[in-house]
Amino acid sequence: MRAMRTLLLALLTTLTVSAQAPQQFDILIRNGRVLDGTGNPWYRADIGLRGDRIVAMGTLGNAAARTTIDAMDRYVTPGFIDVHSHAGDGLATDELKHGQPLLAQGLTTVFVNPDGGGPTDLAAQRATYERQRIGTNVAQFVPHGSIRRAVMDMTDRDPNAGELARMVEMSRQGMIDGGVGLSSGLYYAPGSYSKTAEVIAMARATAPYGGVYSSHIRDESDYTIGVVAAVQEVIDIAEQGGVIGVVSHMKALGPASWGLSKTLIGNIEAARARGVQVFADQYPYEASGTGIVGALIPRSAQVGGRDAMMKRITGELRNEIRADVQTNIARRGGADTLMISRYAANPSFEGQRLSVLAAKAGVAPEEYALQLLEKGDASLVSFNMSEGDIEGIMRQPWTMTCTDGDLLRMGQGVPHPRAYGAFARKLKKYVNERQAVTLPDAIRSMTTLPAAVFGLKDRGQLRAGAFADVLIFDLAKVNDAATYDQPHQLSEGFDDIIVNGELARRNGVFTTAMAGRVLRPERK
Repeated sequence: MRAMRTLLLALLTTLTVSAQAPQQFDILIRNGRVLDGTGNPWYRADIGLRGDRIVAMGTLGNAAARTTIDAMDRYVTPGFIDVHSHAGDGLATDELKHGQPLLAQGLTTVFVNPDGGGPTDLAAQRATYERQRIGTNVAQFVPHGSIRRAVMDMTDRDPNAGELARMVEMSRQGMIDGGVGLSSGLYYAPGSYSKTAEVIAMARATAPYGGVYSSHIRDESDYTIGVVAAVQEVIDIAEQGGVIGVVSHMKALGPASWGLSKTLIGNIEAARARGVQVFADQYPYEASGTGIVGALIPRSAQVGGRDAMMKRITGELRNEIRADVQTNIARRGGADTLMISRYAANPSFEGQRLSVLAAKAGVAPEEYALQLLEKGDASLVSFNMSEGDIEGIMRQPWTMTCTDGDLLRMGQGVPHPRAYGAFARKLKKYVNERQAVTLPDAIRSMTTLPAAVFGLKDRGQLRAGAFADVLIFDLAKVNDAATYDQPHQLSEGFDDIIVNGELARRNGVFTTAMAGRVLRPERK
């Protein structure tokens, strides 16, 4: 009798198990080489997505899904996070809200309002993105320079007590409205007019909200205080402000500064050893990109804004300003290293070197630069970095990856190719070709590291419970098609892209999904 009961129980158990339906997912990724973002080697696994989350990983057997993707011989990674992007304005337009040039290089999250620029009203910016919908996730910085300009205009002086209190309160409000931290551009006016104490006060206001201080440092070369002292300033602000510090697009700019990356790395390591949380981000190019005003015009000439600057350039101070421009051109490696990337006053100049244009006009490059400004603003691509410094910075476990790129209408100007290709370039050139970093480490610099630094909970990692921002790609096919001469080329190889559980790209074709969200940091 007891044996009969045991047999019946076993039979019922078998029938119950066999009657259970197979696991059902919205998207099932089969047979992928999973790089989970932690820096660990890849392993073979299936991944099941339901809604906006990863719900299962492993061998998922007879599971079923509305969409199944065979990832055999392809890598499956978290979506990439760009911690320094100028895509904010583009994403706010109907024409570019899809963010396809970002998605094409694997970006599922971008940080906007870098370098101290962008809107001071983060709630309004968030509302714009949420109302129109966007193709990628967005995280927002609180912009130091914009706040200073709103309170003090373009004046070169210290704030009085009332002005500083207002700037501190605006910084705090930005964090309440969802900011990830304070960005600054101390190289650019009006940020360059700020003393360290002012920035510390504003950074300190973000600390109770888990703020991060991310800075385009005061000097990346030897313009003023020098790059070594400028990186030290970030360390000081982080330490005294009680926040995490990030050196934006870290570099040693210009021949006179080449090799100083070793000193910068040593100083950051020393700060980290005593408990200061300092990180960096970097784009993998030997050229930088900025406006001609920022690159060449002395800050003293910029006091009061563009109109005041142009009065000085066209007036009695022209010779003095021209001499400074000559010095700054030399500092960057000469006029041959400066390429006009955008110039609305005469688009035919775009893509040409300053040296060539000046020679055609029969004037010195420094004079020609001023003549350009008399007709309108111009942007530059500046070839000024050494490969040794680039790779030395890249190898650090605290270095994240960024684009520092705009989101532009295809064909607009001749911008820096980083806007289209930075993340693909790092994988192709520095992982595949030069083997400067390993693939797991490169992926970590693009995923779990930035998510941890900025408090993006459940982002940047492949694990059950995480948000489903996922890439599937063949590393051999990853290519940064954008070049300095032909930059408007989408990156290649990231054929299947998932944002918050929705397919943004399938088999190399963009979908109509607009699944991006405006993220808020979460810290314990």
